[in-house]
Amino acid sequence: MHIIRLLLAASLVFYASAQTTDSSQTDSASASATATAADYATSGISYADDSSTITLSNSATISDISSAMATANATAAASSSASGNGTRSSSSPTQTLLVGTAQTTTTLNGTVTGTATRNTTASSTTTSIQPTNTVPCNGHPDFCQRKFSNITYVAAHNSPFVRQGNLAANQQLDVESQLNDGIRMLQFQTHLVNGTMYLCHTSCELLNAGTLEDYLSTVTKWLRAHPYDVVTVLMGNDDVVDPHNYTSPVIASGLIDFVYTPPTVPMPLDSWPTLAEMIFGNHRAVVMLDYQANQTAIPWLLDEFSQMWETPFSPTDRAFPCTADRPPDRPRENRLDRMYMANHNLNLQVDLAGISLLVPFFPLLNETNAITGYGSAGVAVSNCTEMWTRPPNFLLVDYYNIGSFNGSIFQVAADANNVTYNRDSCCGTAGTQSAAATNRLRLSGGIDTKMVFGLIVGLVWFLV
Repeated sequence: MHIIRLLLAASLVFYASAQTTDSSQTDSASASATATAADYATSGISYADDSSTITLSNSATISDISSAMATANATAAASSSASGNGTRSSSSPTQTLLVGTAQTTTTLNGTVTGTATRNTTASSTTTSIQPTNTVPCNGHPDFCQRKFSNITYVAAHNSPFVRQGNLAANQQLDVESQLNDGIRMLQFQTHLVNGTMYLCHTSCELLNAGTLEDYLSTVTKWLRAHPYDVVTVLMGNDDVVDPHNYTSPVIASGLIDFVYTPPTVPMPLDSWPTLAEMIFGNHRAVVMLDYQANQTAIPWLLDEFSQMWETPFSPTDRAFPCTADRPPDRPRENRLDRMYMANHNLNLQVDLAGISLLVPFFPLLNETNAITGYGSAGVAVSNCTEMWTRPPNFLLVDYYNIGSFNGSIFQVAADANNVTYNRDSCCGTAGTQSAAATNRLRLSGGIDTKMVFGLIVGLVWFLV
């Protein structure tokens, strides 16, 4: 039976590799894991009680960082005044100022528009001139003085799973391209195989993107080359294993040098530091685990559902209702004081012989990742903002580079953040080909024969 499964998995790999000329894209079928139709763990899971606050040890001391920033800024201001220059530049990244511009009076979390609030820089009543930004934070100077919890980030759903033609793929461009284009949350599934943590979608026989350590090493390399960016890594513990299985990949990859450790669990919205504080302290990687995280034992491995909540995962409804899903049974006042993620990756549900499969709805990507129109990300963010008085912190999407124009999803986030977006900055080396890639996934009747072939192979694999 196992041999038959491997043969079927190999046939799917052959099908996927036939769609690309790059032999390095071939999936490995050497590892195995239990196959499920869900995109996250559905059994053996539990949610922590976040009704009381726990103070963590070894946390980032933001008050000390703020004090150091104030001292540095005062010194820089004095130096600027002596030279008759209102700003200061330096060839040393460690001396770059990451502080606010002139302040004006607004509401606490932004400019109120109707019943909803857009993300923007929180301000005080002072109008005194402050030292200006010399380097943007996450690509925008305005973000430096905003709290991490007061920004909308674009998140790549199943970031590592880049396989042209493969049933289990969710992205077209690799993680380095994703980060270069502006993705600031990387989300994915993990599976423990023979003591090693792998990045596998549903099953390592279906799509194996390599080890977690190798993937995080690429992320770490990017962080070292981009010292003014903050990235969130959200890992799915699909095998519901002990969280200590994640410490070795984080340490060995070097990502441990950048992890942010919060002072408490949970973290209310106002407790999060500003991006400038995180950058100044070099705590630029927020690492989360969906299930089994234990922050008293591993303070830097954040328990996702204590720190934020999600709308329904793997959505199939084009209306994308902004109702709270995981964790369940939380009062509204609790959710209003936590970050949240809007899952905006439209799926096609296929039920065959009692097996339910969810695959990305390719033909509608141009509309799903668009700014306007029914089922668009722009409308979804607007609905969420009205319902929860603020935009989502994370906008989780498939094939982020495809939309009403290349990278339109970043325009949606920029609108939520009340900043500008350069449409010419996206996406990767394949961005100009995104529309053609989408069209190749369609037939005149709207049915994708490649998808159907993959579904048949996958179905047989599940049934054997």
